[in-house]
Amino acid sequence: MSRHLIQPHGGELKELLAEGSRRTDLREASRDWPSWGLTDRQTRDLELLMNGGFSPLGGFLDQEDYRSVVDGMRLSDGTLWPIPVTLDVTRELAEGLSGGQSLALRDREGVLLAVMTVGEVWEPDRREEAEKVFGTTSLDHPGVDHLLSHTNPVYVGGVVEGVRPPVHYDFKRDRHTPRQLREEFSRLGWRSVVGFHTRNPMHRAQVELTLRAARAAQANLLIHPVVRMTQSGDLDHYTRVRCYEAVLSQYPQFTAKLSLLDMASRLAGPREALWHAIIRKNHGCTHFIVGQDHASPVVKPQGEPFYGLYEAQDLFSKFEDELGVTMLPFRMLVYVKERDQHLPVDELPEGVTTLSMSASDLRARLDDGREIPSWFTFPDVVKELRRRNPPRHKKGFTVFFTGLSGSGKSTIANVLRTKLLEAGGRSVTLLDGDIVRRNLSSELGFSREHRDLNILRIGFVASEITKGGGIALCAPIAPYAPVRKQNRELVSQYGGYVLVHVSTPIEVCESRDRKGLYAKARAGIIKDFTGVSDPYETPEDADVDIDTSDITPEEAAQQVYLFLEKEGYIGPASG
Repeated sequence: MSRHLIQPHGGELKELLAEGSRRTDLREASRDWPSWGLTDRQTRDLELLMNGGFSPLGGFLDQEDYRSVVDGMRLSDGTLWPIPVTLDVTRELAEGLSGGQSLALRDREGVLLAVMTVGEVWEPDRREEAEKVFGTTSLDHPGVDHLLSHTNPVYVGGVVEGVRPPVHYDFKRDRHTPRQLREEFSRLGWRSVVGFHTRNPMHRAQVELTLRAARAAQANLLIHPVVRMTQSGDLDHYTRVRCYEAVLSQYPQFTAKLSLLDMASRLAGPREALWHAIIRKNHGCTHFIVGQDHASPVVKPQGEPFYGLYEAQDLFSKFEDELGVTMLPFRMLVYVKERDQHLPVDELPEGVTTLSMSASDLRARLDDGREIPSWFTFPDVVKELRRRNPPRHKKGFTVFFTGLSGSGKSTIANVLRTKLLEAGGRSVTLLDGDIVRRNLSSELGFSREHRDLNILRIGFVASEITKGGGIALCAPIAPYAPVRKQNRELVSQYGGYVLVHVSTPIEVCESRDRKGLYAKARAGIIKDFTGVSDPYETPEDADVDIDTSDITPEEAAQQVYLFLEKEGYIGPASG
């Protein structure tokens, strides 16, 4: 792979798009080549390879460069590059690949985006990669979880030749390639540009932070948020972009610009901070804001942070001269009531009253429909957030019942459905296990793989119902914890999710068995029967636990109804 050192502001970009007639030749020839359907992450990486955002890379890393990046944050020629950019594929595809062969890289619809000339094919030690790049092998780290749980086992390295970039139909006015931004900065006379990376909406503190940074550097500002692939639980990028557009008027005229960056975040903390700076330099920035916890994942409640508060700033400072990008380090800003302004925490006068609001506090206020104070954010931002996050009693939600056969799941779900319909306000859909098996998963058996697929199908349908503002009541057995977790994560992107464990003991379930299923299972006639010959993994994250041994279905359903009322899912709009 040929190399070009990263150049100073306005220097060379390594763009990988083929010229016009060459693209036609590649399309025609690719019909006879093996193909790889790119994942969303790979598509994002490929786009930045093609448009020069990943300069100086000429393709996906070969083994020598990969090892050098993982071990020492440099390509094999010594160029600073902290994050491995690799193409992971299945063993089945890898077995048919050899050096010098052409591999067609296609999007989900089969459209040819680029061609790779295969250099090397190898199987990496992904645990070692996780330890060295992320500093941990904990699956609680989303970047590590993706690497160890969702990445294909074989890497393919080689030079890439682009045929066409991925098409974006949204926010075209806010999308620019590195070259387009550089040309725009030149047209505007912007010689100094501060880059600001974010994956969250901008409120008053963030606007004040960026204003201070631009003034300190006597520079213009590029608000350059990452869209699409960030961290599970982040606000969708459509809402975020509308929020970014809403705050542009807070900056002096002709000094700030918004541009969207389609990038697959790794959340690798300090290493990723360096990576962000290189990418922003390729887009024409001369300065880069590095705040606290830069590129760090959100940790679970009571969890330990993966990186030190200012660890990214410390690492960046060691490479600042080599990067050719000036770091603008910033501390957290808090609102000072007496001064009616936001100040850095290390510049606070003594005896003042400070106010701050966490992301969880903001979500709680949105869920409850409470006022969001003007000192925290702007009215236009509140308007967009409320459009996306109405109060809980107006949102869609899913109630997912899990438990053994005969535990009472379906009956409770039916009673709850009646109560919710009587209350009114939202549509209610029952996705009972038998109903789904008959209408949605009739071709599936009862192996673990097929059971997981059945539950994922239920989760998908429930997420669509929830997204549309309806109520989904799901009542399968759902014996396995990992797939239940996947469903919670999927549905929670769009509304509420309540897991109800119907914990009726197996002896009681068996005594209720009118069809004789337990007897057949114990006789070996029915194989892989949950609770007898196949395990049931008891939920550790259930929101409601109900044992129906000594209570009626009405009493059990009322317990769930009262929980929904307590959590705010049932309110004035639904009776």
